[in-house]
Amino acid sequence: MVKSSATIHGTLYVVATPIGNRDDISLRALNTLKAVDTILAEDTRHSLQLLNTLGIQKPLHSLHAHNEAEKSQQIIDALKEGRSFALISDAGTPLISDPGFPLVRLAREEEIPVVPIPGPCALITALSAAGVPCDSFTFGGFLPAKQMARKNKLTALSHSEHTLIFYESTHRINECIDDIIAVYGAHYEFVLAKELTKAFERFLNGSGSTIRAWLQEDAAHSKGEFVLILPPKPQETSHLQEEEVLTILLKELPLKQAVKLTALLTKGHKNELYKLALALQGKN
Repeated sequence: MVKSSATIHGTLYVVATPIGNRDDISLRALNTLKAVDTILAEDTRHSLQLLNTLGIQKPLHSLHAHNEAEKSQQIIDALKEGRSFALISDAGTPLISDPGFPLVRLAREEEIPVVPIPGPCALITALSAAGVPCDSFTFGGFLPAKQMARKNKLTALSHSEHTLIFYESTHRINECIDDIIAVYGAHYEFVLAKELTKAFERFLNGSGSTIRAWLQEDAAHSKGEFVLILPPKPQETSHLQEEEVLTILLKELPLKQAVKLTALLTKGHKNELYKLALALQGKN
């Protein structure tokens, strides 16, 4: 446990903060923020609200995508002089689709201690409660803003054997769902998580068409912060494979039994297989 700034001089702390519910701040994070010399924040105005609520009064400096390249070396110099810093983001764990990578990399290169203070992270929070395979996953951050690039990325990842996780904003969520449907099909089922840990938290499991309909049902449904969780696509059995299996079984079994067994083996639809079986019998 951090007890005083004297024990942590020259250390960069990467501190996770709540993603919505302020009660999720950890005791270790609180002690660290109270003990360091300076806190680095993505948006000082936003973070000041949290720090004031927690009763923390420390020098607060900005570190964001537009200034981190130039400010990182200044911070490294201060760390070398024995000062301690805590890096936080607007919400969740720093560097996860947030600024901070140049500073952490530079600190590592300079052999300055970098200590993670773990805590909330939207992608892990969503994944843990989504009800999809989570032993292997790929985090893709925010999808590209432009439709063509977004669809290209979704297409490139669509055959992944891992669960895919993306962040999306209120401004693009509807267009993003349309693109998922275009790439995966309207019947592909995935998870939309909204406003995690907040009062209007919502998990929606269903097909792309179901999720799109829910978003369009009420303008308020499209507002907030979203996490999209796409499980691996079910392996599709080609029509040729179904026909080969059905042809073999029809030689040994009655039509209904052959159709039923083919459906079990290939995961095909019984109605379609029944029509195919009739067509195959008609050829003979």
